[in-house]
Amino acid sequence: MTDVRSPSAGQDDVFSKKIREQWTEQLGRRLDILVAGCGRASTSIFGDGDMERLGSKVSGIDEELPELRAHAKSRKDLDSWTLGDLRHVPIPPRSYDVILVDFLLERIRNAELVMDRMAAGLRPGGLLLIRLRDRSSAYGFCDRKTPAWLRRRLWKRFVPAETIGPLPAVYERISSREGIQAYCLMRGLMITEDYAGTSGAACRGPRAALARKVCRIVDRLSSGRLPSGHDEVIVVVRKPQNHFARLI
Repeated sequence: MTDVRSPSAGQDDVFSKKIREQWTEQLGRRLDILVAGCGRASTSIFGDGDMERLGSKVSGIDEELPELRAHAKSRKDLDSWTLGDLRHVPIPPRSYDVILVDFLLERIRNAELVMDRMAAGLRPGGLLLIRLRDRSSAYGFCDRKTPAWLRRRLWKRFVPAETIGPLPAVYERISSREGIQAYCLMRGLMITEDYAGTSGAACRGPRAALARKVCRIVDRLSSGRLPSGHDEVIVVVRKPQNHFARLI
């Protein structure tokens, strides 16, 4: 396993770089890309014009929620998209070269089952690009412990105006650095890069100073077990080429 560190470039640049590297490794063959979390994910990770230049086919999946449908429908970078129960939406086996899982795992139930389906949908040698809100951070702790009714009430006061939500805050065990590492170890998937970052909406909104202060208080009260220095984990995972991996 790699050590957590801050990326030398922006997190979006990390993923864009990996997509370009994957295209190069495929000797220019068209990349099939799945965006899991397309109702929330941004398009900047692909870089301006990258998908057109690389000739990639981009599909999207997400949960069926009104706000997610509205955003997925407005996206111009998806060739197709499907919303529904992620335990059952179509993910054909060995069909994708890259699967982007963008702030999805912390807001869904049965996250390991969903991850199993996505890993099975990845071709040998393919990449899982995962970005998740860390349940073990001070920010993640506050997000998952705040009652849903209070999150709805405070949402517009704390986050930037364009932020989609509030979305469910489920935070199963896999939604942490330790959780995703354990998952990959058990499934025979290789973590090649592992970063920590900060992107929580409340820390970028009109009351960002207050949100950061609350996180620092949680950090101190937990004796550092819930750190305030980061709130997200960015992981680059590769599916092995050989057949000895536990996943098909």
